[in-house]
Amino acid sequence: MTAQRIALDEYLGQAFNRIPVAMIVVNKLGEIIRTNELAETTFGYENDELIGQKVEVLLPSRYRHKHPGYRSGFLSEPSARPMGAGRDLSGLRKDGSEFPVEVGINPVETGEGPMILSVILDLSERKQGEKRIQDALQQKDLLLKEVHHRVKNNLQVIHSLLDLQALKISDTDMVDLLRDSQNRIRSMSLIHQTLYQSQNFAQVDFQRFLGELLPRLTESYGARSRRVNIDIRALDVKLPINDAIPCGLIVNELVSNALKHGFPDDRCGTVLVEIRQDTDQVVELSISDDGQGIPPERDLARSESLGLQLVNLLTRQLHGQLDIQRCNPTRFTLRFRMGDKP
Repeated sequence: MTAQRIALDEYLGQAFNRIPVAMIVVNKLGEIIRTNELAETTFGYENDELIGQKVEVLLPSRYRHKHPGYRSGFLSEPSARPMGAGRDLSGLRKDGSEFPVEVGINPVETGEGPMILSVILDLSERKQGEKRIQDALQQKDLLLKEVHHRVKNNLQVIHSLLDLQALKISDTDMVDLLRDSQNRIRSMSLIHQTLYQSQNFAQVDFQRFLGELLPRLTESYGARSRRVNIDIRALDVKLPINDAIPCGLIVNELVSNALKHGFPDDRCGTVLVEIRQDTDQVVELSISDDGQGIPPERDLARSESLGLQLVNLLTRQLHGQLDIQRCNPTRFTLRFRMGDKP
């Protein structure tokens, strides 16, 4: 055993071989001076095959030409640090196979001069685990995408069946009821369509949803809605699906009511749909119109209108509070805390 090896043994002690990470000591010339047993196992070499070799033998060929410069830079400013921070590093086994590694380098002052202690972690199992998780997440995303697609298609089938039924009915009141049901189904379908087209299945882009829903809703009321403008203000509001569906249905009901009852005799006007959320995750949804208003004698708390009954039911589902202003303008304002559900 050389004097240098003896000095290193004194410095590192008998624990060197028992440390459960691969460790290699390199001198300033880049020659391997000492390895522990796990380093030999990790790289597939016997100890005698590595001692005296340049450390670049453990690196893929594409890294070797730059490595001496990195070593010189480290020795000029020695301090413990990760090697190649932010980059994916690879080691090279004796059999020529590469594997992902994480390397920490530490300066070591010995009687034989400055040396570098490298600690190498084999990341193969971690990377395989990450890939398995990534594959599982991708499969989950594909499954969720397919679920939303199928739900949307099934709701569209129901919408079409109601459309066929409406063609066979001459009672205009009954046709109106079927149209209202169609609009409710369309609202739910569009939420699933928005999620199907989204990269984030946890949240619905509500501005995009309203942009799809409201033009179709006005089309369904034909001549009654031609002179009414729909204004949407919903900048960057994203809701969980459990909030988005009841909110979508509430918008559907209140905008439908405004189009049906707020602008008689071809009156012109505007329906404004606003939604915003604050930093405390409180959402405020407001539907207002400048139409004729709600008559003071109408008892909204005991309304027989299915639409208003649904709005009150959905407000309770959201654990929200609904405020109503009857005129100038007519405004329904819903406030609830996002995700605040059992």
